Amino acid sequence: MRRQFTTGMIVVAVLALFSPLAERRAGASVALLMEEPYGDFGAFNPTGHAAVYLNHVCAETPTQLRRCRNGEYGVVISRYHKMDGYDWIAMPLISYLYAVNTVEEIPTTVDKAKVAELRDAYRRASLEELAPDTKTGEAPKGEWTQLVGASYDRTIHGFEAESTQEQDDRFIAYVNDTKNVGHFNLFFHNCADFSRVMLDIYFPHAIHRNYIADAGLTTPKQVARSMVKYGRKHPEVKMSAFVIPQVPGDMSRSHGVDGVAESLVKSKKYLIPLVVINPEVTGGIVVVYLADGRLKMPKDARVFAVNDAEVTDAPTVMSDGKRTLLPQPSGGPSN
Repeated sequence: MRRQFTTGMIVVAVLALFSPLAERRAGASVALLMEEPYGDFGAFNPTGHAAVYLNHVCAETPTQLRRCRNGEYGVVISRYHKMDGYDWIAMPLISYLYAVNTVEEIPTTVDKAKVAELRDAYRRASLEELAPDTKTGEAPKGEWTQLVGASYDRTIHGFEAESTQEQDDRFIAYVNDTKNVGHFNLFFHNCADFSRVMLDIYFPHAIHRNYIADAGLTTPKQVARSMVKYGRKHPEVKMSAFVIPQVPGDMSRSHGVDGVAESLVKSKKYLIPLVVINPEVTGGIVVVYLADGRLKMPKDARVFAVNDAEVTDAPTVMSDGKRTLLPQPSGGPSN
């Protein structure tokens, strides 16, 4: 069930990002970001986008991870299509959500021109290698815009669980050592498949495909459903939910995330022809959706406050005069 926000509620929610009174979270966590679909492609494919957010892991570069230092906000990492030949890109949280570098720069409302301006300014400063200027010196077309300012396009639902330093170090080592070559495929190697593999590092065998409700495809909603189920079985990970509302403005509003069977059931343009052609199959799809294809969004999900994400418990940074060093954790090397 989609969480609804009026314009006034969204303004309050965005302003809450700056609240100094917010209770800070302690320790590290990993979260699935289930992002609502938007635009023409979102209307055609309502499954949305999936990404992984880690609040104690940061991006040294868009393709290299390290542990966060105090004052940083973590990283969002996801698989993208046609992103300069890479399979995944890592982005600092604030930049990923709002196309700026600091909390103080986050706008409370935007229009299309402002979003384009923020994204291009960030691209020129930090993403020229991934998205260089055109021959005429203009911003290139392409999917690089998905890397910056996600909250201008859509509402994002988060499913978060606690993690440990050892898990974060294992994740950093795995991602940094794995060949980062793009092989995006909408059906078998999509963004949800990437999130499933990444979350498996933290919670082995927790995320599963749904061969019935999603016809074997991995969807963001199925990854979220698996996370919720895992959290119920393992209360020690302290699973919780949050929502990052779409920034108010004249950008088109995003809409609810659907699974495969769910999108067929909810869409009249697909459902009515199916009923006419084969009512038995259509009835089966409806039963599958009702039995195993739904995810009820929690009504008490907190509005995500960016200030809460700031790392305040990182090890003290030391310097050897040439490079930054972190103290060695017990039992293994630092990454």
